[in-house]
Amino acid sequence: MAENQKLKDHLNVAVATQGMLFTKLHQYHWYVEGNHFFTLHERFEEYYDEINEYFDEFAERLLTIEGKPYSTLKEFIDHSIIDEKPYTKKMTQDEMVQSVLDDFGKIVEHATEGVELAGDVGDHVSEDLYIGYKTDLEKHMWMLRAYLG
Repeated sequence: MAENQKLKDHLNVAVATQGMLFTKLHQYHWYVEGNHFFTLHERFEEYYDEINEYFDEFAERLLTIEGKPYSTLKEFIDHSIIDEKPYTKKMTQDEMVQSVLDDFGKIVEHATEGVELAGDVGDHVSEDLYIGYKTDLEKHMWMLRAYLG
């Protein structure tokens, strides 16, 4: 497989994953309860707003390099590196935060691969996009770990 196609495929997985994460963060935003409701309700909203911006940037980057971003819920579910988590039981605040932390960790690993792939083909724009995304998520992970103690 050509290196450019590997990068396009990787970017597309990032798009699918952001679609999945966007939905999960909304779910946690809607269902969070407890003594940290106000803090977490607002934080989850900040996260999905940020993810939505990256979601669009990654899809548009893929279009710019003549790729075809996934754009259906089925494609997001089929190609995301994080799992859907139907709200079938009440989750504690800490379970929600741990779930987001785990998802961010998987995405950071994926973004690290994306930095390398983009660098290998000399696509510095995609490389920079992955670096910025990874940097933001790593900062969020630090804060989520601090929240969990």
